Amino acid sequence: MNLADVAIRLLAAGLVTVSIGGAVRTQPAPSTPAVGVVEATRRPMTQTSEFVGRIEAINRVNVTARVTAFLEQRLFSEGAEIRKGDPLYRLERGPFEADLAARQAQVAQLEAMLENARLTTERARTLLGGPAGQQSTYDTALANQRSLQAQVQAAQAQVQASQINLDYTVINAPIDGKVGRTAVTEGNIVGPSSGVLTTIVSQDPMHVTFPVPLRQGLELRERYSPQGGLEAVTIRLRLPDGRMYGQSGKLNFVDNSIAQNTDTITVRGELANPVLRAASSAGVTAHELTDGEFVTVLLESIHPIEVLAIPRAAVLSDQRGDYVLVVGRDNKAEQRRIQLGQSTATIAAVIGGLAAGDKVIAEGLQRIRAGQTVAPDTASALLLSSMNGAAPPSGHGTPARPPAAGGTP
Repeated sequence: MNLADVAIRLLAAGLVTVSIGGAVRTQPAPSTPAVGVVEATRRPMTQTSEFVGRIEAINRVNVTARVTAFLEQRLFSEGAEIRKGDPLYRLERGPFEADLAARQAQVAQLEAMLENARLTTERARTLLGGPAGQQSTYDTALANQRSLQAQVQAAQAQVQASQINLDYTVINAPIDGKVGRTAVTEGNIVGPSSGVLTTIVSQDPMHVTFPVPLRQGLELRERYSPQGGLEAVTIRLRLPDGRMYGQSGKLNFVDNSIAQNTDTITVRGELANPVLRAASSAGVTAHELTDGEFVTVLLESIHPIEVLAIPRAAVLSDQRGDYVLVVGRDNKAEQRRIQLGQSTATIAAVIGGLAAGDKVIAEGLQRIRAGQTVAPDTASALLLSSMNGAAPPSGHGTPARPPAAGGTP
């Protein structure tokens, strides 16, 4: 027997001899690789759809002057929260007070003339019963009285208009909200043609609007219509820094037409936007959501569905699609082609290719290949905890969460 045949038989027996410096050492053959295994099980998962949206204030008011006058004083702190009726600007009042006084004097004059006309009319009516009375005199007196009555009413209307203009010299906040910066400073002449003085936007609650592609909108309608339509969906937001917003909301509007240039339909929801911090000395408060802010909108079903779930880390992909390795007979790794449904960053929902109870290899994949014998063991606690919903959603689906206090999903 030659040396090559001896080496082959030693390798087959699991031993190989290596001569190092005249000494002979025996090395064992590689052991069976250990892998972490998770059973494919059915679990509840919340259906989620992801869109890009924009935060919009429910109420937005551009404050303008309604009379022309000098701006004497700004009465608010820029960026502060204000209440409806709070004074914002004070305009010069003197010319309007003088005009009001002149109108009131005119009313007083006409009322005196009217009182005299009433006396004249009454005398003419009394004389109609005697020889000196004439019908024409009475008719003239009565017509003069009615004319003066009309003039008094017109003068009183002028007084009311002057009072309104005088009231307009103090510009008050029409809504609750946060006031922006002022566009005009003290000493300038302002009026209806001078443009916007400042802007007020409401803060709590807020709207979020987002476009939904028509095809996806039809799918959502088919999915949620049997469950209650808009009431079957809750809204969650992912903020620009990646954090999940702490408040959930509800849909309250779907537009009545499709945008022809994008083939999308606009959908709107409403969420609470409470104060994060108390007002500073300048009256400035902070809210999480800001008018005009871009956010990621997650539409979540309030009714979870049952899916066959495996760890996302167990899913592999190639040019043919997605697949997993499972522990088959004699502990050999087998390749299974699968079809994925809605998934999260940690959980993959399988809609085809696996059955409940299949042992899916989720750890140690880099050390094995299909057809190789493995040593299966339970996956690590960290991987199992992620299967229980410890990780945040990726936008395609989330593990079902227990209802919060008050019954909100």
